[in-house]
Amino acid sequence: MKAVTTVKQVSCENEYSTLREILVVKPTFMRIAEVINETQKHYVESNINVHRALKQHDAFVSVLEEHNVAVRELEADPKLNEQVFTRDIGFVVGNEFFISSMNEQIRQNETNYLDAWLKQNSVPSQTELPHSIEWGSSVCDGSTIWVGNSRRTSNKAIKELQNRLPHYQVESIVVKPDILHLDCVLNILSHDTAIVYRPAFTSNGLERLEARFKHIIEVAEDEQFEMGPNVLSIGNEKVISLPQNKLLNKRMTEEGFQVITIPFSEIIKSGGSFRCCTLPLVRDV
Repeated sequence: MKAVTTVKQVSCENEYSTLREILVVKPTFMRIAEVINETQKHYVESNINVHRALKQHDAFVSVLEEHNVAVRELEADPKLNEQVFTRDIGFVVGNEFFISSMNEQIRQNETNYLDAWLKQNSVPSQTELPHSIEWGSSVCDGSTIWVGNSRRTSNKAIKELQNRLPHYQVESIVVKPDILHLDCVLNILSHDTAIVYRPAFTSNGLERLEARFKHIIEVAEDEQFEMGPNVLSIGNEKVISLPQNKLLNKRMTEEGFQVITIPFSEIIKSGGSFRCCTLPLVRDV
């Protein structure tokens, strides 16, 4: 991993403009110690091959650096087995950094490492959001923030986020109870294109998404289970995706996106993929 100078300013307005800087954690101590989502139920017996997970994560980071993304790293703690999923613990909206309020007890200490890192790098942050809100349940869309109303993100937290972001429209959208986070069923690839797993939403939610996005790329059930929507856009219509999600990758290519495939089979066993494993600090405006 290349050396990166101290963070000067955070800035993110959407999910798809050129990615400049991110925060990650290596899956050094990754394992399914306690089942906390539907995906993990399928892999709790076989669990995680950490050696393979580290190789896959390193390959992912190398591709990001090849595309001029500055990758910064939080220290991995042996007691924090889900720490690789940095997207959930904090988020940037505009020039504001928020520290999440984690729902699962097994993950709550992760934010302490983030808080220490932010202070070390002189990055101011907002804290004490009501329990609970995790940024995997939220998707930035310019002046709109889509927030998945689910067991991981409470109505109280959604209302408080709106209070703290008066210049943004926070759109609460209901997702099925078995969906871990919104970014498992919705991702935005450009100003008018989104990936959507339709069965996750109510008819009202689908109507709102269809009214907002001119182009909707649908995801099949088997590819949703394989974390299909959880791609990472790095800018210039380039998207990092899993090689096994062939139909989704074909549909994105047909819509004009350049799809970069990287194996991530070990890490997705715990319920997250490329978007989940990155906390964007800076994207171009």
